Amino acid sequence: MDLDLVFLGTSASMPTAQRAPAAFLLRRGGERLLFDCAEGTQRQLQRSSVGLPDLEEIFLTHLHADHYLGLPGMLKTFALRGRDEPGLTVYGPRGTKELFSRLRPFIGRLPYPLTAVELEPGETLERGEYRLATFAVDHGVSAIGWSLVEDERPGRFDVDAADALGVPSGPERGALQRGEPVTLADGRAVMPAEVLGEARPGRKLVLTGDTAPSPSVVQAAHLADLLVHEATFSAEERERARETLHSTAAEAAEVARLADVKLLALTHVSTRYFGPELAREAREIFPETVVPRDFDVIEVPFPDRGPPHLVKSGAKPTVEQARVEDPMIQS
Repeated sequence: MDLDLVFLGTSASMPTAQRAPAAFLLRRGGERLLFDCAEGTQRQLQRSSVGLPDLEEIFLTHLHADHYLGLPGMLKTFALRGRDEPGLTVYGPRGTKELFSRLRPFIGRLPYPLTAVELEPGETLERGEYRLATFAVDHGVSAIGWSLVEDERPGRFDVDAADALGVPSGPERGALQRGEPVTLADGRAVMPAEVLGEARPGRKLVLTGDTAPSPSVVQAAHLADLLVHEATFSAEERERARETLHSTAAEAAEVARLADVKLLALTHVSTRYFGPELAREAREIFPETVVPRDFDVIEVPFPDRGPPHLVKSGAKPTVEQARVEDPMIQS
């Protein structure tokens, strides 16, 4: 099952020529989950190799305008495309329902169901093989961070052990791989533990949204494969970070070190910086740090298949896509 995160917007409050404000698309198999939806997010999706999918769920970290201002336009685009089903659910912190009440005059009537759901830190959404868990952050307003936590996977299937027990090829072996006991034709019961190795860990991906460094984030990110943490400022602006309840690159790196994560991705970059200077600052504390740009992708393989890694321009539009948007582009 593929799992990756597309960075659609990596700027802080204001867009720049190179960076849009906060938005991330998490792709797990065929699922598409959007976290935050700043100004221009639908445009970023359309400019990317992903395109604008008919999202069924959007997840907000907090209700500052630079994290939700792209919602009205995106919702109207879905309507203009003739969507009537499926419905769309927006999850967010306390205040999300009131936000949509205020936005209603701008959004107007929609031909598809729209639902707003408020969650408190510590609540989870169960999704079968994984869960989406919320956690507390420190930003001075109603806000939550999000983590995707997969269940453990069954251990590797031992073909030799199955052969020795007389388990035939076919559905019986599939059931054992899923952790289900089977009964053979001669009446013998075979338990999964007899043919499976030790359970293998799933993956964990954590997005903080805006926050000052916080023990609750360290706890939520413990042993995560990927921590996406804001780094609005460098250490030189530490006092400004404290005043606004944001983080410096060094502070985010310390959170990653304490949480013992595999990879730290810094985002929400102030217009003061280009990115490399924040990376250098963070790597002095936590070497496994990257500062993605818009349209970069971080792939998160299963732990036994390697560490998470940055794919630069992994969601950049292809030449053919770019030519459709701008016919003047030459190959």
